[in-house]
Amino acid sequence: MAGEEESKNKGFRQFGILDVQKIPCFRDAILHGAGGSLTAGLLHFLATSRVKRSFDVGFAGFMLTTLGSWFYCRINNAKLRVQQRKIQDSVKNMVVYEGTVLDPTKKRAAETPSGPS
Repeated sequence: MAGEEESKNKGFRQFGILDVQKIPCFRDAILHGAGGSLTAGLLHFLATSRVKRSFDVGFAGFMLTTLGSWFYCRINNAKLRVQQRKIQDSVKNMVVYEGTVLDPTKKRAAETPSGPS
């Protein structure tokens, strides 16, 4: 039983050092890169019938697709974290200011400007 729990927590390691489960966007980026590599290499081979050049194009497709997918995912995750932080701060401020004079949801009738007397 203890061995099963350790194997579950160990996770999948890429190249023996990178834990795929703990790195955000890593799995998706590698899968997109594999698809981009296959597509680019196969299309180039069908167009030119040059094996070595098609492999090179496929490898370049892997690198570009992987990096593009990685950066796109990381940027979206960063935007999402910023939005979540703003919402958490707003909820915290709402709880702090609720029922006080500084409550932004209260209507302030006393502050309406009056005309000249």
